[in-house]
Amino acid sequence: MFDGIDFSQLGSVLGEAQKQAQQLQTQQESKSFTAKSGGGLVRASVNGRGEVLDIVIDDSLFEDRESLVILLIGALNDALKMAESDKQNAALQMMGNFSSLMSKG
Repeated sequence: MFDGIDFSQLGSVLGEAQKQAQQLQTQQESKSFTAKSGGGLVRASVNGRGEVLDIVIDDSLFEDRESLVILLIGALNDALKMAESDKQNAALQMMGNFSSLMSKG
């Protein structure tokens, strides 16, 4: 399990991994994710922290509150799922990078 790992280099490897994790978090937080619902009648944008950045609603929906609510919830949920999926993919990539750092030691 620990073949090929030089434990004398563990401190510097962990420091590098921490630096990469901080860079990754900064990159993730600056990303924007936009989702549409109702054929584009509603658009919602969130950032990597899951904060809502913008909501665009077609004027035609203001007369149909129920449809507006349904489409708005759908767009927000889709945008939040996109942000979470991107965060998970980035974490997996970082874990792969960490594994390669440990092997190099």
